[in-house]
Amino acid sequence: MEANSSSFKIILGSSSVARRKILSEMGYEFTIMSADIDEKAIRKEKPEELVVALAEAKADALISNLQKNHTHEEEADSTILIAADTVVIYEGVIREKPAGKEEARQFMKDYSGGHAATLGSVFVTNLKTGFRKGEWDRVEIFFHEIPDEVIDKLVEEGNVLNVAGGLIIEHPLILPYVKKVVGTTDSVMGLPKALTEKLLKEAI
Repeated sequence: MEANSSSFKIILGSSSVARRKILSEMGYEFTIMSADIDEKAIRKEKPEELVVALAEAKADALISNLQKNHTHEEEADSTILIAADTVVIYEGVIREKPAGKEEARQFMKDYSGGHAATLGSVFVTNLKTGFRKGEWDRVEIFFHEIPDEVIDKLVEEGNVLNVAGGLIIEHPLILPYVKKVVGTTDSVMGLPKALTEKLLKEAI
């Protein structure tokens, strides 16, 4: 499959800068749309089911918007929609974005000297053929002790408030305290490349 093949268009259903960067690195050209869904309304027992359900809900919301705004012209090209979601698992508990600075600070103190996991989902839809499929990817992250002043700086800077579980591993401040990553960094950042590539191939 040619990365910039003209036989299909890609829409990335996410406003995440990290996901945008990863998909660009993969060699794809795409447009961006973001879905406004009530994530708290979607609950699943298993985190693996939750991340896929959240990505699917984002896809459904975007498809509904696209259909409303569609000009009813027959498109010769297929349009592939990529939606994604990430949650953090800490001691068996699902963590989404921190509610505020205090929770973000507590999350990071928990990770200090310990470990957490990320579950990232990718949900791909071919709007022309109706193909829909979602899968997930898990990464384990182990940390050295993280000094309080590093945690304070990160919380004040604010980026940790916008990510699942307040967990950032690619940030220059936190990077020295990441002991080991079992899995891929792109998955932790929100878009597992190998899984995305696999689902895109299946969708086309």
